[in-house]
Amino acid sequence: MKRYQHLAEALESSILSGALHAGDRLPSIRAASISRNVSPTTVFKAYYLLEAKGLIRARDRSGFYVVGPEGTRPPEIEMTSAPDERVFNVDVSDRVLQVLGATMRRDLVPLGSALPSPELYPIPRLSQVMASTLPKLGVWHTVDDLSPGSAQLRHAISLRYHADGMQVYADDLVVTNGALEALNICLGVVTQPGDAVIVESPTFYAALQALERNHLRAIEVSTHPRDGIDLEAMERAIQRYKPAACWLMTNFQNPLGSLMPEDKKRDLVALLQRYALPMIEDDVYGELYFDSRRPLPAKAFDQEGLIMHCSSFSKSLAPGWRVGWVAGGRYTQHIMRDKLSLSLSASAPAQVALSAYLSRSGFDRHLRTLRHRFEWQRNCMLQAITAHFPEGTRTTYPVGGYFLWAELPKCVDTSRLHQMALAEGISIAPGSIFSSHERFRHCLRLNYGHPWDERLQTGMEILGRLIAQQLECGDHSTDEIQQGAIP
Repeated sequence: MKRYQHLAEALESSILSGALHAGDRLPSIRAASISRNVSPTTVFKAYYLLEAKGLIRARDRSGFYVVGPEGTRPPEIEMTSAPDERVFNVDVSDRVLQVLGATMRRDLVPLGSALPSPELYPIPRLSQVMASTLPKLGVWHTVDDLSPGSAQLRHAISLRYHADGMQVYADDLVVTNGALEALNICLGVVTQPGDAVIVESPTFYAALQALERNHLRAIEVSTHPRDGIDLEAMERAIQRYKPAACWLMTNFQNPLGSLMPEDKKRDLVALLQRYALPMIEDDVYGELYFDSRRPLPAKAFDQEGLIMHCSSFSKSLAPGWRVGWVAGGRYTQHIMRDKLSLSLSASAPAQVALSAYLSRSGFDRHLRTLRHRFEWQRNCMLQAITAHFPEGTRTTYPVGGYFLWAELPKCVDTSRLHQMALAEGISIAPGSIFSSHERFRHCLRLNYGHPWDERLQTGMEILGRLIAQQLECGDHSTDEIQQGAIP
């Protein structure tokens, strides 16, 4: 073996053994050359070999980072969902509460959790920043930025939009108590009780809860597990039912993990413009991409202000701080008015602390590490599914976010599986909570947003065994089997 091959083999061994973790930055070419007493060319060849194996990845002007082995993965779900494209009244809150109430227990293996691990976020650093900024918080700060929010924070958010080539100005933004408040305010701005709203199928259960709370009806539209909502089906629904709005996730949709391609986003915006249909865009996972650049939201192609783009720092930086925002387009003033009447403002100390943190250039460094960790953890989960779940299992293959969707053999009932898993100390999110009429009963959403360890690995093994037990029993009715998932 040549020297660069020896070096590559040593580094590969460190990665596979866990000594080097996903997201770890390798020494620079020069530093590795000095510490290993080899030439820079030898180090470069070793890094190039590891990159070719998919174990590390180069980042522009940043260096090389550990990705980890991809290994084998289950077959991918290829078929678009086929919901009954009618208007449905929504009644999901009790089901969702029953499931999610259990997932919040810290003693459970968190496969069904809605949140990533807080251990992956710079909480101590944020606490330090808040401690240093609070003494400087003027007495008038509590009223100066009631709505639309801190001018400094809105400027910092605006700069991130501009860095992605989007003309979103600070005056276009309203800061909210998390993205969920932003989404709910937007929904109230463009709908009245009794209206119908287009959602994906399957869709984020919080969207269904919001429709239920506002006495709105859902139109679930066919959605591809990789590319997002079916635009032809969406246009048919618009023509037939005259919906008041649509609520979509174009980047790393929850629960599928799908990413709508840019050309399809352009077509989506053109469709909205043809029918003057407002859209609420939930983009809380957009910063969690695994590729080389952030995928643009549909908002980037909106020239008429029809899209209300909602996001937050909860998934990317500060879980639990509840600071989100909306770029409201033509609806900004209405959103600002409703925000003021609903809750006055988001937390002033949290806004000031986040503004200070963003000004210190640590955010993008944190995001690079976080993305690598999520990508590694996704790979580990897919390998565990391949090893422990039964034949016939298919999954999505997300390229961002921290959720994937698994389709099990059709005789498996994941609501029943949820109860069986809880008894074993494991949480899952059964597919039926992602539909207004309890479809997707043989599917489940899995969370790979927690550091992969023996506990998670064991949890996946046990879950696979519980699925096998259901298959062996074969005691499900035809009605249960036919309630379907993505076929």
